[in-house]
Amino acid sequence: MNEKETLFAEERKDKILQLLKDSEKVTVAQLCELFGISPVTARNDLRDLENENLLRRTHGGAIRMSSSAYELEPSKRDENTDQKKAIAAVAAEMVADGDTIIIDTGSTCMEFAKLLSGKRNLRVVTNDLKIALLLDSCEDITLYFIGGVLRKHYNCTVGNFGSEPFRHLVVDKAFMGANSLSTSRGAMTPDVGQAEIKKTMLSVADKVIILCGSNKIGQNSFVTFAELSDIDTLVTDSGLRRKLQESLEERGIDVKIAP
Repeated sequence: MNEKETLFAEERKDKILQLLKDSEKVTVAQLCELFGISPVTARNDLRDLENENLLRRTHGGAIRMSSSAYELEPSKRDENTDQKKAIAAVAAEMVADGDTIIIDTGSTCMEFAKLLSGKRNLRVVTNDLKIALLLDSCEDITLYFIGGVLRKHYNCTVGNFGSEPFRHLVVDKAFMGANSLSTSRGAMTPDVGQAEIKKTMLSVADKVIILCGSNKIGQNSFVTFAELSDIDTLVTDSGLRRKLQESLEERGIDVKIAP
């Protein structure tokens, strides 16, 4: 396929997504008539979009999938615990004695923080109250808490109000959560204040590591806090589709799969 044909295929897929946004479903026959393509080409387009979690194929066509990943209510953040623990275990192996690290807020990051008690001479920067209280009991961890506006019900600070001093830090690794990871828009969150503090965190880190369940990959949210080019490593679970993994690896991201 030449460059012109590839471009047209991408334009076609964008139009398919727009059709789904407007009408919630499309048929193969409809796409053939609209674009002047064969049924095989139409099905291939739908298959590619399904592989990116952007639609769900049905007999003779496709239906719209929710494209936005919203935050779980605090009462529901304990869901998928096994998945989160598996991701956390892989991430914890990336922490060396003597590291200075950032730990973002969120339930997967909390599972990660629980595994650090055996590490020696760590410096930890966080904006999560519960993570701070957990690590405060660890004698070999020096804790730095990012102040700011407390986000009600989420036990974390947001915005830039208290983060200015941390812009001057040099951090080895930032372990960040994400509500979604889009192959076109990067790591995202539904909250603008959360995005601001996340951007500050990753801006001072030598390496950025995203902890994200496979069910959130290929989805969109409201605000991008990290472009794909900002991300060094993604730690996710075995549910990640191969096509999505290959797409991320092609962008230079080291994808680690938790067993």
